[in-house]
Amino acid sequence: FAGANVENSSFGLALCAERAAVVSAVAAGRRRFRALALVAGRGTPASPCGACRQVLHEFAPELPIRLVSADGRVRDVRLDELLPLGFGPRDLRRS
Repeated sequence: FAGANVENSSFGLALCAERAAVVSAVAAGRRRFRALALVAGRGTPASPCGACRQVLHEFAPELPIRLVSADGRVRDVRLDELLPLGFGPRDLRRS
């Protein structure tokens, strides 16, 4: 599933490509993810923002993520490296 960054003049209403891809997948009935590739149009690989990390964590806390820069540099990470001790659905079941 593809996602695109959607800017908005009210910054808080912008939608990052990662969240757009998740929304597209969920709308199509998919809730399990194997990997994410994030391609940025700049010289260094970009990583997901905090909001995207949290949304991704809801579905796949250990998701492999490939970060790719415009000039082809690649960095492979896992979501739990980017969001250590993330809060997710399992935490809501604890009482």
